[in-house]
Amino acid sequence: MSDSKKTLIEEGTELKGTLTSTCPIVVQGRVEGDLTGPSVEVTESGVLCGKAKVTELRSRGELAGEFDAKVVELSGRVRDKTIIRAESLEVSLRRGDGRIEMVFGDCELAVGDAPDKAKAISAARSNGHGRKAPVESEAPEPQPQPES
Repeated sequence: MSDSKKTLIEEGTELKGTLTSTCPIVVQGRVEGDLTGPSVEVTESGVLCGKAKVTELRSRGELAGEFDAKVVELSGRVRDKTIIRAESLEVSLRRGDGRIEMVFGDCELAVGDAPDKAKAISAARSNGHGRKAPVESEAPEPQPQPES
C-alpha cells in the first residue's frame, strides 16, 4: 500500500456538509457543501457542488459552485453559475477513451493573479488616465467686436 494518504469519497457515496482535510481529496462519488484541503481530484464519476478552496483542482467529472485554486485542470463538465478563480488554468479536450469533450455552462473563469486595487489605480494614473478633466467656464468668453 502507498504511504501517501488520501481522503476518498467512493462512487456511490454522497456527502453533504463541510469537508476539511490535510490530505489530497479524491471525489468519485458526490460532495455537496464546502471543501478545504491541499488538492481535490474529481474523477469521471465524481460530482463536486458547493465551494472549494484548494491549491490544486483537477476535474474530469462535474463541477458546480465557487472554486478557488492556484492550479486548475478541467476536462469534464462545468455547470451553469459556476465561478472558477485560478492562477493557472488548463482545459483538456481529449479524454482517455478518445472522445473530445469539455462542457461549460454559463460560468465565470478568472485566471491569473488576483487584482491589486492599489496597483491598478497607480498604473491608471501613470498612463495619463485618472487625471481630472479641465472644467470649462460656465460664462462664455467675450468675443472681440468687429470695427465698424
